[in-house]
Amino acid sequence: MRLTGLVLDGVRHIGRIEGDVVVDLGTADAFYADTAAGLEGPGTDRISLAEAVLAPPVPVTARIFCVGINYRSHAGEAKDLAGLNEPAYPMIFGRWQQSLIVEGESAPVPPHEKGLDWEVELAVVIGSVVWRASRETALDQVLGYAAFNDLSARAKQLATPQFTLGKNADRSGPISPLVTRDEVGDPALGLQVRTFVNGELMQDGNTRDLIHDIPAIISYITDTVTLLPGDVVATGTPGGVGAGRTPPIFLQPGDEVVVEVEKVGSVRTPIVGRD
Repeated sequence: MRLTGLVLDGVRHIGRIEGDVVVDLGTADAFYADTAAGLEGPGTDRISLAEAVLAPPVPVTARIFCVGINYRSHAGEAKDLAGLNEPAYPMIFGRWQQSLIVEGESAPVPPHEKGLDWEVELAVVIGSVVWRASRETALDQVLGYAAFNDLSARAKQLATPQFTLGKNADRSGPISPLVTRDEVGDPALGLQVRTFVNGELMQDGNTRDLIHDIPAIISYITDTVTLLPGDVVATGTPGGVGAGRTPPIFLQPGDEVVVEVEKVGSVRTPIVGRD
């Protein structure tokens, strides 16, 4: 099942995508209060997908937990860029839900950046309250998966040891519709993740290369923080980011970046100037 957010009368709802229509499953708050019931709901209004005002497939209260340096193919780049070694534990930093955008929405380059950098990621959307998950139970708490682009303002990110500003530039978190867990299977078996800039392949990785897999990440987070329905865990990016190239390449106004995750989907983002 594919789920999207949509805005009706100024309120975020969750909808089930069926061909070229979206079936309204109710408000995002109500859906995530009981995701099992929400998935089984028959829905009410049917809205043309082309006419719907789409939104991220999570509640506005969602928290985004991002994992840094979590592909072996990216570890060397991170060492050169930031002097960071391959982490022994998941390296977690936060994003705000307000940074999320959807298919076709534009992302502006901040005024003092040379451009934005791309990072394709498999995002995990949590479906239930999770506290002290074990490796064996962690995936049972996953509602589904989305393709995510952790667009990064590298100058701000690398200016200090704290990533927060560089990872929360306005409109810098493109996310695709959510695909439920049953349609994706176990990501540990390998999902291809790729980035295209103006049609050119820039990243080509596989989730088999994760340093810390999804059960490890969820169990690590939840022995300290309770994950809530609708929270997002972005699992990291493979090698091939723009800042790691010689010379570096950054997204400029007029560029278009597409990230895609096998079995999950893709999200397209035009890059624009701050004006």
